[in-house]
Amino acid sequence: MTELASGLKKKRPEFRNINAFKDLTTYRLPAPGWVSILHRISGVLMFVLLPLVFWMFDTSVSSELSFMRFKAAFEGGLGFVPGWFFKLVVLGLIWAYLHHFIAGVRHVWMDVSHKAVSKSFGGKSAKFVLVSSIVLTVLLGAKLFGLY
Repeated sequence: MTELASGLKKKRPEFRNINAFKDLTTYRLPAPGWVSILHRISGVLMFVLLPLVFWMFDTSVSSELSFMRFKAAFEGGLGFVPGWFFKLVVLGLIWAYLHHFIAGVRHVWMDVSHKAVSKSFGGKSAKFVLVSSIVLTVLLGAKLFGLY
């Protein structure tokens, strides 16, 4: 006999007055929720850093002298901003792009394929998005910071 048929269905907690310090620290967001929130954050991050992307592209392809200035910004810094900070910002941009792209492909796949709209596929694909975006970011970050 199922829980519904027997009338002994487990009562879910009801939050009427949410205390941000007590309740939100104990709430466990599932992987699809994290992917959804991070998809939005990565989109905003890419939009905010768009002027940096334009500057990097323009500086790197304009001339040989501007490319040397571009390389110097990452190696020794530019003005009062150290080079490692540029690399850290670019690493954040790399993560934002990878996460946004992989999560976007996941969303499109779920829109196109009706078989992909299930709780199990949502959880598995969300975990894949989180792991693959972090692994690819670490690999590209190692290249950015000169580890290989």
